[in-house]
Amino acid sequence: MMIRRASALAADAAMCGIINLLQVRHRLDQQSRAEMERYVATCEGMSIHEYYRADNGADLVEAIEKQSSVSWPSPLKTRFPENDVARVDLFPCSAGWTAPTVLMLHALMSASRIGYRRWAAHFNALGWNACFVHLPYHYSRVPRGYWNGELAITADLIRNAEGLRQGVMEVRQILGALRQEGCEEFGLLGTSYGAWIAALTACVETDLRFVALMAPIVDVEHAIWECPATMYMRRELRQANIDPKLVARHFHLSSPSHNMPLCGPEHVLFVAGEFDLIARAEHIERIHQRWRGSELLKVPQGHFGYHMMRMTVARLEQRGLR
Repeated sequence: MMIRRASALAADAAMCGIINLLQVRHRLDQQSRAEMERYVATCEGMSIHEYYRADNGADLVEAIEKQSSVSWPSPLKTRFPENDVARVDLFPCSAGWTAPTVLMLHALMSASRIGYRRWAAHFNALGWNACFVHLPYHYSRVPRGYWNGELAITADLIRNAEGLRQGVMEVRQILGALRQEGCEEFGLLGTSYGAWIAALTACVETDLRFVALMAPIVDVEHAIWECPATMYMRRELRQANIDPKLVARHFHLSSPSHNMPLCGPEHVLFVAGEFDLIARAEHIERIHQRWRGSELLKVPQGHFGYHMMRMTVARLEQRGLR
């Protein structure tokens, strides 16, 4: 166990170093404080349901019937056109789209889709359709000149928030389109950044049979002001005079810990890495206790690793995928 812990901490520390190195390219300026104040003021009176409202995805229905991968205009526009084309890869089972469907939401800077294709085949064998969602600033949505996922989390907190907003809205559009295809039951399987988006989606959607949140970002305050992966971000925020009180005014929209799952906490499975430096186990345990009726599974790994997915899917199967 000591060797596994040391290995996990070393892997997390190395990845945190890489993330901080990439952050150097993203500087704030003298206007950043005023822009943040305007954004927060605009959003402050909104409910989570208003903030993440999206159409029902009617335009996706025909494409889902004919294509293995569907792209469509994101309901939210950014200054990066490449990011504004949403995409989902489809893996239907033999029963077709009336069968239950799991949406897989990947981690920040996810390295490859190969593993997700294998898990899609696994769910197909269990009688489930699977969808792999390209989250904002990742995979097909990476603007030229940037790394996969580099723009999703930076010192530009407005872009971060709008990326989360895009992700939730697009997932809701996919769910809406699949409902029109006759699907009535859904699961969300999210990791890290994807689990953050899945947790927020659970707060605005009702018909989720399971929501599996692996190493989710649930304590946004810690993620910004204490996490070792955001050291450079904090330096930029402080230099721009963006303080914790200003940022906290947006937590009712961006923090899962400030909300409750509309689907019901009994459908939520939290999975925490015992040695995680980013999504700390004690923070996940805290929201598990708040979302009374949810389940907490602890796994002996850090934030980065593949052991968690295997144990999560195995636990979902034990629960009857609910």
